[in-house]
Amino acid sequence: MTDRADQTIAALRGGHDYLTSVVHGLATADLTRRSGASEWDVSQVLSHLGSGAEIGHASLEGALNGTGPRDGDFNKSVWARWDAMSPSERAEGFVTADERLVRRYEELDARTRQELRVQLGFLPAPVDVATVAGLRLSEFTHHTWDVEVAFDPTAVLLPVATEPLLAQAGLLIGFLGKADALGGRHARVAVRTVSPVRSFGLDLGDSVALVDEPAEPDAVLSAPAEWWLRLVTGRHAPAHTPAGVDLKGDAISLEDRRLGYTPCSPASS
Repeated sequence: MTDRADQTIAALRGGHDYLTSVVHGLATADLTRRSGASEWDVSQVLSHLGSGAEIGHASLEGALNGTGPRDGDFNKSVWARWDAMSPSERAEGFVTADERLVRRYEELDARTRQELRVQLGFLPAPVDVATVAGLRLSEFTHHTWDVEVAFDPTAVLLPVATEPLLAQAGLLIGFLGKADALGGRHARVAVRTVSPVRSFGLDLGDSVALVDEPAEPDAVLSAPAEWWLRLVTGRHAPAHTPAGVDLKGDAISLEDRRLGYTPCSPASS
C-alpha cells in the first residue's frame, strides 16, 4: 500500500509542476476561455482545483491532528471565497494552494502513508492515504485536461498519472457509469488498453462494473489507456477520441451514449 501511496504522491507532484508551468504561460484573456468542463471557463477550473486543494489539506490535517474533518460550512466558505476571486487571482491562488497540499503529502513518512486514515464527507468510512491521494489525482488530472483542451482539442491526460489512475478506475466506475443509457440491454465488453497495456472487462447491465476480461465478450474495445480514463469521467466526445480507439462487436456501439457514460457536469466550485 505504501508503494501505491508513493506512486500517487509522486504523480501529484508531477501534475502540479506541469499545470503550474501551463498556468504561468497563460495570458489574462486565456483564463476566461471556455474549458473542457462545459459550465466553466479556465479560471473556474483552476478555482475548483485550488479550493479543492484547500479543503483536501484541511481534511488531511484533521486526520493527522485527530480533530477530524471540517463541517460543510467550512467547505461553503472556501468555495465562496474562491468564487469571489478574479480570474488572475484564481490562477495564482491555485498554484499556492495546490503546492501546499502536494508538499504536505510529500512530508508524510512511510508509516503515516501506511497507517493514516482520512475521513471524507462523501464516503461512509475513513480511507488510507493511497486512496485519498488517488481521488485527488483523478480530479486533478482530468481537470488539467479540461484546461489544456481549451487550447488543444487533441490534449491527452498526463502520462505520469495514467498508470496509477488505471489501477484505481474501479473505485468510481459504478458511480459514474449510467447503465440506463443502454435502454435495458446487457453487454460484456473486453477492454484492452495500450500505454500501459492492460486487459479487463466491463459489465454493462443494471449497473456498470469493472470485472475480469470475459472469455466470450459481446464486444472488444481497444483504446489508449488515457482515453479509457477520460471515457470513465465523461471526457470522451467524438472530437476528443483518437484514431486508435476501436470497438468490435454488434452488441454495442461507441454512440450508445459513449458506452454508457455521460459527460461530467461541475456541481460546485
